[in-house]
Amino acid sequence: MLILISDAFDATLPDKLSRYGEVTDDKSRVAEAEIVLIRSKTKVTREYIDGALNLKYIIRGGVGLDNVDQVYAREKNIRVANTAEASTVAVAELAFAMIIALPNHIARADASMREGKWIKKELKRTELLGKTLGILGLGRIGLSLAARARAFGMRVIGWHPDVFFTDFAEIIPTMEEAVKQSDYVSLHMPLLPDTKGIINKKTLALFKDGAYLINTGRGGCIVEEDVAEALKSGKLAGYATDVWLSDPPDPSSPILSAPNTLLAPHLGASSKENMLRIGHIVEVLIADYVKNKK
Repeated sequence: MLILISDAFDATLPDKLSRYGEVTDDKSRVAEAEIVLIRSKTKVTREYIDGALNLKYIIRGGVGLDNVDQVYAREKNIRVANTAEASTVAVAELAFAMIIALPNHIARADASMREGKWIKKELKRTELLGKTLGILGLGRIGLSLAARARAFGMRVIGWHPDVFFTDFAEIIPTMEEAVKQSDYVSLHMPLLPDTKGIINKKTLALFKDGAYLINTGRGGCIVEEDVAEALKSGKLAGYATDVWLSDPPDPSSPILSAPNTLLAPHLGASSKENMLRIGHIVEVLIADYVKNKK
């Protein structure tokens, strides 16, 4: 059995998986692979699947599966899994780091000092204590973020289409009402037909003037042009994002030139600890596959 590691995983993983078969990172051998391990970079499209003649199992190291054509995979009797539970802490910590960094102007302050500037009077800080954080999407990561925000004395509200109670946030029945009340809005939704472009000109108009938007979910959940315009007009005081329409983003993305942004290159799941957790779950999934295959 050939196991193809198509994207970056922990360096110790190939040795751990070698007991189950041959392990390679040579993408030209995709037609031989029975198991393919991916993260966000590899796109498992219909064409990819058609070229993977021996493929039986796709494992995505991470949360989403929007880079896998799951419908076609099922038609081909190819199993698909992810490691959703592994990334909770890593992504929640990054989201909260961004929430702290935005009103404290950490990135701009650092850059200005390195440029020999002293812009203390220009950088007006605000505190998180007593502010309202609205979390859109109350899965593992959203709830983990809620716990961190409450520790800083924030009021935490949340919206999720099928979550009606949690100890960590006050549930708001509609997304529209949630964003109206929020000083900070953090996105933790998968990219689905219903969530694509869900943050757009219409929904942004409902935001508080001067609210902050944080996105560690999926780049496609916002309309980039509308967010950039909201930043230029001051409707949004800031936007922090770790996710893009493509990795890396198109150089023409309006977010890259918009004011008051904090930009990261899809670091959310890339902590050392999380890569080890992902590798452990991948090994468990493959061990189970091999056991049940016999």
